[in-house]
Amino acid sequence: MKAFFDTSVLVPVFYGDHEHHAASLSLFLQFTKDDACCGAHTLAEIYSTLTRMPGKYRVTADQAMLFVGSVLERLSIIALSAEEYATALDFWSQAGVTGGTIYDALLASCALKAAAEEIYSWNLRHYRGLGTAVESRLNQPPSRSV
Repeated sequence: MKAFFDTSVLVPVFYGDHEHHAASLSLFLQFTKDDACCGAHTLAEIYSTLTRMPGKYRVTADQAMLFVGSVLERLSIIALSAEEYATALDFWSQAGVTGGTIYDALLASCALKAAAEEIYSWNLRHYRGLGTAVESRLNQPPSRSV
């Protein structure tokens, strides 16, 4: 798998006036299920984010599900089995990961499971400190327009 998409890259795909829209959309459109993926939990994060945005940016549940459907059409979805989840929790706890960082660490585990060559995120700091295997794959989408 070439690319793993973090929620922070996928949400701007659906907002034309988001500061990261052009770069996120351009990257999103470069890949298909054959070479890109996201974590299963990312689908819930997209739904949650889109339905809780302030004011005019908030979308209905039905609209959010259309966006989630677009992700499902383009990206493979990587989930950890119950055993993999427990192993990952143990691994990250032993590595000193605490608090909400565990969610990003679990997404990193999904990326590693998929053997993603690159992990794309606008929130690089969320993945810093998760070790060389993660940090060596970490990138922001290249700045370019669609």
